[in-house]
Amino acid sequence: MRNCTSGNLEIPGSMLTHRPGMTKLDGFVASLLAMTEVWTPMTRFITALLLALAGLVLFGQGAYIHAKALVAQVLLERAFTEAIATRRNVKPWSWADTWPVARIEVKRLHASAIVLAGSSGQALAFGPGHVELTADAGELGVAVYSAHRDTHFRFLKEIAIGDEIVVTRRDGNTFRYRADAASVVSFDASGIDPLTDGYELVLSTCWPFDAVTPGPARYILHATMITDSPSVLD
Repeated sequence: MRNCTSGNLEIPGSMLTHRPGMTKLDGFVASLLAMTEVWTPMTRFITALLLALAGLVLFGQGAYIHAKALVAQVLLERAFTEAIATRRNVKPWSWADTWPVARIEVKRLHASAIVLAGSSGQALAFGPGHVELTADAGELGVAVYSAHRDTHFRFLKEIAIGDEIVVTRRDGNTFRYRADAASVVSFDASGIDPLTDGYELVLSTCWPFDAVTPGPARYILHATMITDSPSVLD
């Protein structure tokens, strides 16, 4: 399944990392489909074979994305544990241009993911990203985390209003949020107010969950902090 560009959520005062658009492979497949309307039966047969090959490429690409996501989370867990112990940024691998900043957990769903600094396409390939210039978890304002719908934020479709979301920062502080609203918005009309005077959390991914191509719609899960008093890991 193809990942969408989950990081391109426009929030006033934050940074937009990239915008949705058609990939080269999408354009190739669309061109082949158009050609079948004018070609002969033989060329249509050849086109069908090429489409089948394209499907295999897409399947292989999807399998690779899922495998990469699973392996990356193991390395990220190790780096995050070290970050809590040392109170410093720890890269999950030597050439990484990002590092773990938090862990998101929904215990009812047995779901957990390590969050990376930034929401660039490179960061989102390995885990959820903390959208630039939004608040950190536990701080006044809105902490916004984005991830792909078919890997790290696949569990969002299972979250119910009232579920508890636990966010642990790299400094060991843990914050509890209660999911209280969900909506579908355009990537450039999120409705998120970064200047809110509350302690809020937003988890964002592409919509609909079962789509296989990129699009402008975003699923927004909103949550509010249950308590202003953080707990600190030993």
